[in-house]
Amino acid sequence: MADDEVRIGVFLLAAAFPGQDHGEVLAAAVDTAVAAERAGFDDVWIAEHHFMSYGVCPSATTLAGYVLGRTERIGVGTAVSVLSSRHPIALAEEAALLDRVSGGRFRLGVGRGGPWVDLEVFGTGLDRFENGFTESLDLLVAALTRPAVSADGPVFRFREVDMVPRPGGPLLPVVAATSDATARIAAARGLPLLLGMHVGDEEKAALVEDHARAAAANGRGPSGTSGTGDVGDARCTGPVEGGGGKVGSGHVAAGVAYVADTTSEAVAVMRESLPRWLEPGLAGYRPVDGRPYRPRDAAEYAELLCRLHPVGSPEHCAETMITTIRRTGVRHLIFLVEGAGDPALTRENVARLGAEVLPAVRAAFRLSPHNSR
Repeated sequence: MADDEVRIGVFLLAAAFPGQDHGEVLAAAVDTAVAAERAGFDDVWIAEHHFMSYGVCPSATTLAGYVLGRTERIGVGTAVSVLSSRHPIALAEEAALLDRVSGGRFRLGVGRGGPWVDLEVFGTGLDRFENGFTESLDLLVAALTRPAVSADGPVFRFREVDMVPRPGGPLLPVVAATSDATARIAAARGLPLLLGMHVGDEEKAALVEDHARAAAANGRGPSGTSGTGDVGDARCTGPVEGGGGKVGSGHVAAGVAYVADTTSEAVAVMRESLPRWLEPGLAGYRPVDGRPYRPRDAAEYAELLCRLHPVGSPEHCAETMITTIRRTGVRHLIFLVEGAGDPALTRENVARLGAEVLPAVRAAFRLSPHNSR
């Protein structure tokens, strides 16, 4: 697949609705990934959360490894692995391992995370969250692109070590961004963005434009592809490998997708089901310090998601996806498909999206000037 073609994937939260067994939720998530491959999606991205029902997968790389073993073609990634709670070298080792055993199907997405109780439980602390993200990201990228690394920074200090295993090819992360500052950090390092489902096309387009400006100022490409050279402030040895990024190295935008015979029917299902998951799920976010936290209103958030994203008839869903691509310039979309809260409905949703929506979206861009040779 050429880098300028449209890609459409599934975003799995392993969302636990009230009364659901966690084992059944995780099994359903794996079944959804298998169904997505069967339906013709390009990839599956797995979220990571701790100590909450919003998502019951605490290790996106672990579940990604299992899904890679259950599938044959589809790409599988993390959206995201939380750098504030992980050692970047350990994450780089896991990513390289999954890349090797999957024949290059693994994708890595990382993010800062939030000021949550995870930082206390895992011992990384609030300072690491607030001040250590750039150092962690630089060290992660160094470990993925160089044969050996050492560190002498405020957070990480260790002697030079060889990176084993080495990725089979370029393996650079996509970076979750909700602010201009994070978009600029990613751009300076030639890394693409992962844009969240809580903002619309205008906000996504603004972050993409800010990324492009920062990329140009740092001699990088405008669409999130990386060049070669030094990786931030990490102390590394050996030449940078790759630098062009894996297939799918451009920006990725997340949303919600649910298809029904009519738009009113789809919206009605989401209005009823999403708050049942969102209300207890969002309440699971607990700050590590005394800062106030007020969860979003679940019903209002559900309305927003229905308004922003492809929730509706097949025609409505296709047109919404096409509009997002045209407005934002992001050609890789991933969608939460578990919103109905029932595994059977989720699999049906995936099958209908694959059969009735994805072909129309791809056809809209196949012969466009952007894709012409």
